[in-house]
Amino acid sequence: MSKHWKHREEPKKTPSEDQVGGWQVPKEEKGGWKKELLEWVKIIVSAALIAFVLNTFIIANSEVPSGSMENTIMTGDRVIGSRLAYLFDEPERGDIVIFRFPDNEKIYYVKRVIGLPGETVDIIDGQVYINDEPLDEPYLREPMVPEAPMHFEVPEDSYFMMGDNRNYSLDARRWKNTYVKRDKLIARVLFRYFPRIGKIE
Repeated sequence: MSKHWKHREEPKKTPSEDQVGGWQVPKEEKGGWKKELLEWVKIIVSAALIAFVLNTFIIANSEVPSGSMENTIMTGDRVIGSRLAYLFDEPERGDIVIFRFPDNEKIYYVKRVIGLPGETVDIIDGQVYINDEPLDEPYLREPMVPEAPMHFEVPEDSYFMMGDNRNYSLDARRWKNTYVKRDKLIARVLFRYFPRIGKIE
């Protein structure tokens, strides 16, 4: 007896929503654009937080608007200072410092440390004397124009600041509050970064 096999047709499949022309279409990852947006927000917030920490605790960024420190720092130069410089060490004569202006502490000034705590500073015939000894100042833009003699006695917790462009510097010689207190020193200037890069000494 012969057996007759009936051909059974497979049911036709209609393309599902995730198939086109027989090719599998990758499904969009759940929440794709939202997840990417969240990642960008995290990056921006992290960058802002890092910048805040750096500018608050590590570095100080300042623009010098005048020519009082020429030719060491030129008008319009942007400088970076270290807020950590005086955390463990004391300022030294010759340091260039960012500090709060004694006559208006909302303003930051940039000058050079000339007189240290407890010292006397005399200016006679265009020459600075520290404790009666003449101070060598190779950084000056030009010799000081002689004025009437000046005498200053630096308090124990303070510093006497002057600009390198001595004849055009509104510095401690002219201030109402002559001395900068230790806790008003913000940072020691290290280098300029605009409009050119270079170390500052």
